[in-house]
Amino acid sequence: VQLVESGGGLVQPGGSLRLSCAVSGGDFSIAAMTWYRQAPGKQRELVTTITTHGDTNYAASVKGRFTISRDNPKKLVYLQMNNLKPEDTAVYYCNANWFAAMDYWGTGTLVTVSS
Repeated sequence: VQLVESGGGLVQPGGSLRLSCAVSGGDFSIAAMTWYRQAPGKQRELVTTITTHGDTNYAASVKGRFTISRDNPKKLVYLQMNNLKPEDTAVYYCNANWFAAMDYWGTGTLVTVSS
């Protein structure tokens, strides 16, 4: 199983970015997909999760600004990030989990929010 994130970059405060995570191997349709992020000097934190049924949850810090979605036929998960703030600066990681036991990670994509 491989996960590859893309879409990171430099954006001004208030701007938007859409991250993508492509998954190869495994049955994507039954994987719970999660975005995490790790800011410089901080621990990795959960940003948002989407279940196999499409149920979502969000960290309080991003609720109302970020949206997670998935495209099962294409084996892609997206993270639409709007109204970005400097505190959203981090490396964003995609995680795929099967049956709460098998866990796979991408290598991350850097998002920098700065003027």
